[in-house]
Amino acid sequence: MKTARSLRFRLFAYAAVVVAVALLVTGFSLSALFTRHLERRVGQELDTHLAQLTGGLRLDANSVLSLAREPVDPRFQAVFGGLYWQVVDETTGTQLTSRSLWDTSLTVPGDALKPGETHVHDIAGPQGSQMLMHEIMVLLAAPDGEHRLRISVAIDRSEISALATGFATDLAPVLAILGGVLLLGFVLQVGEGLKPVHEVLAGISAIRNGDRRRLEAEGVPREVAPLVEEINALLDAQDQAISRARDRAANLAHGLKTPLSALASDIDRLRNRGEGEIADDIFELTQRMRRHIQRELARARLRHGRSHDKTPLKPVVDGILRALKRTPAGEDLDLQCNIGADVTVPVDPDDLNELIGNLAENAVRFARSRVVIDTEETADAIMIRIGDDGPGLDPAGMSSAMQPARRLDQSELGAGLGLAISGDITDSFGGQLDLLVSPLGGLEAKISIPLASSNGPRRPLSDETSNNT
Repeated sequence: MKTARSLRFRLFAYAAVVVAVALLVTGFSLSALFTRHLERRVGQELDTHLAQLTGGLRLDANSVLSLAREPVDPRFQAVFGGLYWQVVDETTGTQLTSRSLWDTSLTVPGDALKPGETHVHDIAGPQGSQMLMHEIMVLLAAPDGEHRLRISVAIDRSEISALATGFATDLAPVLAILGGVLLLGFVLQVGEGLKPVHEVLAGISAIRNGDRRRLEAEGVPREVAPLVEEINALLDAQDQAISRARDRAANLAHGLKTPLSALASDIDRLRNRGEGEIADDIFELTQRMRRHIQRELARARLRHGRSHDKTPLKPVVDGILRALKRTPAGEDLDLQCNIGADVTVPVDPDDLNELIGNLAENAVRFARSRVVIDTEETADAIMIRIGDDGPGLDPAGMSSAMQPARRLDQSELGAGLGLAISGDITDSFGGQLDLLVSPLGGLEAKISIPLASSNGPRRPLSDETSNNT
């Protein structure tokens, strides 16, 4: 089965795509949320530094600005340490900066700040860095009046980016493990979801092989139950159609018997009148018609597929041999059945009777003194051997007789339609019919019957054989 047409593969592929998209969205969303949360947390930290700076600013009697105490974060002391503060006295134009700014200053936007209002900006920082800055405007009283102090604190965004990247790096294996668990769950879910379909397929295979008659409807999920009901209804309709076809074939064949019997009387009258050549021609035609009728009746009786039950083999063979013993050809022969009482075969009893009956009748017709029927069993099949001590066939004759278009009804044995019908019956349950040299010296017909479930008949019945008259 091609992968592209596998329902399991399609469902798993859809699940994999959904999981991949979900994990990507989750990863980006979590990273964005973490970055947002981190910026909020950093903003709170910058606001804390603003409050510390505001509380430490002083103006002396000469209105000189000073800072009583600096924020305690060591990054303010490291040159270009990534955290910076700056205080600008807009009244006098003087400013104070952190050691970390060294010989640079923060470029503040020219927006108007109201006292007590905090603004947030993204600005360019020292050494080409990108900064996140919080600033506030405060009014500080001095002897010469109120001074407008613009206080700014900024942090290098590379620190935020490094933390966000570290979070994404730590998150990736977690999401990968989560994806693997989800895919495993999808695999189990798909397998469990397709289990009813496999059960239906197994049931159909069992029906085809003759192990069941119908699909079991009990315990089937509601979604699959309509399929089971439709299949069972289809099987019922098929059985009815086959039954009607058999009845029509039988009625047609029986309807032709009366005209043929009338023709037989006409043939006798023609012979009595000295029209022997015409009588022989008509007789040949009627015999050909009889063979066609017999063949179609035999084919109409076939039960295609393996039997639902095991048929005991020995009673069938014993009954056939008893009937043959009462015929003129078999009354002087030694007919032996070397089959155990416990041997059973998965073949319909009627088909088995016709199959062995045809082959045994051929063996009796050409045996000199003895016919033996025995069995041989292997792990996966049982062989029924029907052998005689008659003249047999050479290898070329046996090979020709077993060709699909050449039945033994055309062979030198004159076996009529026996082997043709037997081959059809054997094919109908997936078996095989072979002709071999018998250990008794004559011909042996070996029927191989599979014991395990097979894939049905080896070949469909055709009209080739019925045309070989």
